[in-house]
Amino acid sequence: MYSKVLSASVVGINAFIVEIETHLDNALPNFVIVGLPDSAVKESKERVTAAIKNSGIPFPAKKITINLAPADVRKEGSGFDLPIALGILASTGLVPQEATEGILFLGELSLEGTLRHIHGALPIAYEAKKLGFRAIALPESNANEAALVDGIDVIPLQSLVQLVNYLNGNEDISPRVVDKFKIFEESQYNYTLDFSDVKGQQNVKRALEVAAAGGHNILMIGPPGAGKTMLAKRIPSILPPLTLDEALETTKIHSVAGLLENNESLITIRPFRSPHHTISDAALVGGGMNKIKPGEISLAHHGVLFLDELPEFARNVLEVLRQPLEDKKICISRTKMTIEYPANFMLVCSMNPCPCGNFGNPYKECNCTPALIQKYQAKISGPLLDRIDIHIEVPAVKYQELSDKSSGEPSARIRERVVRAREIQTHRFRGNKSVYKNADMGSKEIRKFCILDAKSQEILKVAMSKLGLSARAYDKILKVSRTIADLDNSESILPHHISEAIQYRSLDRGIWRGGL
Repeated sequence: MYSKVLSASVVGINAFIVEIETHLDNALPNFVIVGLPDSAVKESKERVTAAIKNSGIPFPAKKITINLAPADVRKEGSGFDLPIALGILASTGLVPQEATEGILFLGELSLEGTLRHIHGALPIAYEAKKLGFRAIALPESNANEAALVDGIDVIPLQSLVQLVNYLNGNEDISPRVVDKFKIFEESQYNYTLDFSDVKGQQNVKRALEVAAAGGHNILMIGPPGAGKTMLAKRIPSILPPLTLDEALETTKIHSVAGLLENNESLITIRPFRSPHHTISDAALVGGGMNKIKPGEISLAHHGVLFLDELPEFARNVLEVLRQPLEDKKICISRTKMTIEYPANFMLVCSMNPCPCGNFGNPYKECNCTPALIQKYQAKISGPLLDRIDIHIEVPAVKYQELSDKSSGEPSARIRERVVRAREIQTHRFRGNKSVYKNADMGSKEIRKFCILDAKSQEILKVAMSKLGLSARAYDKILKVSRTIADLDNSESILPHHISEAIQYRSLDRGIWRGGL
């Protein structure tokens, strides 16, 4: 007795089809799963056996062989429980084989036969539609997520019994329908944090506005309690809202990582990821012993990656950021496979100027020696600093500003200016598939769009010679000045745009080392 049921698994953020072949033999009862299953798949035979019996369905007293094809690709996760159970039932004739044709089956079974949430439903639904499946059957908690894909019926299931009744024509299940456009429009501005809550720090807010307008990476330097973390958490609220395509791509990554809540369908606001400084390099960029999962840089795709207390991160962890910051993607290679995850994020960092945090603070005395301060700041390599466009000082907030009862400028008003600047950049780089904002510009685009007049050139020449800036820092200043000009709706980069951009290179200007 033989049957074949189709399922799927994910590699990276893409899916591939898995054939669940079931053979029942008149031999001593045994249950074998072959086809490179991982531990979770091997254990499914215990869950499937209990789920079928506890659902009141006869379990065949035969030798059961399950083959997961293709046999040379490792199968991972618990989502094969449902198709394995269905394959057994189809082999015994309890479910008609023809009823399963054209449907993709996914789901983890509990011991009582109910279905539990799985990972990666959205990319699997995209693959099912691409290959012409008429429907996908999966746990009800995943239905809203899968229903984002048009052109394929999504059958929400609560239990194995419900699926058996559906395939035998004894129960009707209405396909899940989700209005993704309505969800997107209603929730894309649902920010819980706002810049109006921030007291003072006008210069820092301006720097963050410039960073958001051009997609520039930024480093904030200041004493503890100055508001660096508070400011960073509000950056997503001033970034341009996600487009629907960006929202879907972001949702796919979070779906694969298992970070979507039950019944959650679409991520509509830009992600904000803030890993602890004890994070490993594999957790930051992605990886794992068996299953290669997306790391924090991919979970921050189309959003913000915030590294608080930057010098406290391990040196090897920070250095792995250099390639993704340039390429906007991360390629993870293992012996048997290579997976590429997107990693187009805005890097936001914060740090104290010294180990005690009070160097340069007019209100508290710093007890750190010059050598200790230099050693602390040297934890951040020059190549990484060169990839951070803006360095800005965040001073301690004065009492008068803290006690001020008036609200600051709201995020919505700042976001309007940022969006206008991004629209200028979209028009500027139209037709260029690799450049979307000023921070993405390469040497060719810089030469074309960052032309300076004589006075601006003289200002930049003096800054380069006095500060000893690298070629990459030179490019960063030009990119930032182009963004400042866009915020001013100016076609040309003027001297005051260049001057402001130079002010955003605090570490290069030596304001923290000058007193040593």
